[in-house]
Amino acid sequence: FFQAEDGIRDYKVTGVQTCALPISAASIVWQALGDVASYCEPFGGSMAMLLGRPRHHKRRIETVNDADGWIANFWRAVKLDPDAVAEAADWPVNEVDLHARHSWLVANPPDVDRLMGDPEYHCPKRAGWWVWGQCAWIGSGWCSGKGPWQSVDGRLVKGNPGMGINRQIPHLGNPGRGINRQIPHLGNPGRGETIRAWARLLAERLRDARVCCGDWGRVVTPSATAYTNSATIGVFVDPPYSDADIKRDLYSIDERGVAEAVRVWAAEAGADPKMRIVLASYDTHPMPDGWREVPWIAARANCYGNTDNPRRETLWLSPHCLGAPTQGQLW
Repeated sequence: FFQAEDGIRDYKVTGVQTCALPISAASIVWQALGDVASYCEPFGGSMAMLLGRPRHHKRRIETVNDADGWIANFWRAVKLDPDAVAEAADWPVNEVDLHARHSWLVANPPDVDRLMGDPEYHCPKRAGWWVWGQCAWIGSGWCSGKGPWQSVDGRLVKGNPGMGINRQIPHLGNPGRGINRQIPHLGNPGRGETIRAWARLLAERLRDARVCCGDWGRVVTPSATAYTNSATIGVFVDPPYSDADIKRDLYSIDERGVAEAVRVWAAEAGADPKMRIVLASYDTHPMPDGWREVPWIAARANCYGNTDNPRRETLWLSPHCLGAPTQGQLW
């Protein structure tokens, strides 16, 4: 992430031919939503859209959610102990360490029950190692626990598929530089201090956000999204791709049929004049009449060889969204 003029944005991009006036996905989304009184992100993930919100917005109510315990632990640890997270994340990219940490993390995941039961429970080491690996790993599958390699008596051995990790080299392109180079250089401090500054910045930004860990549907109910009876509500939904569009095991929380359920909910909720919904999907899954289609080129190659997928990315704008560009390109 880096500190931009209008917020914090995801800066892990490469290999995209930019146009004269490149437009980020966050810019398109926030032009469509505007400064809504209540904002909800049911599939929070890295919370890139929340972090890309313009600084001048009032940010009255913000709710983010994700079912993955790794993400919940990371954001709680960043908020409660950013320096410790930074210390754990401050490590060079090393293939041996990538496998060693990956197998340890899969064997020792965050305790979701403790996260739910103890408001102060968190593990900075898991958080720092998790985000460090995200920056060095190629594509999806980090900490999914669905590979054949496991740590047995301190040695990495091949066992049953679906019980451990996959082995691969670190990302050798520009994005695979690790946490040390994925963040801004704030003046002339050392890298360790820079990472600590980054973690504190995230902690400050999340101070008033409501972070939920569970099913996406719980945070888009009328009672969860309401601010006042007349207030505008903005929702950005980026669900797992539909069954026809993804390879199984792409997500650590891998539920079939979620994308279809989200589209059904969005089509109905989008008719409410107070609701402004942006749905990230493919162009092959059209929304009802009244929704606007904004195609954009995703700044990533498909992990499984389908190079056409990044050009199918579409942002669907519900009928009551504000104006937005007709085409965008993430850069």
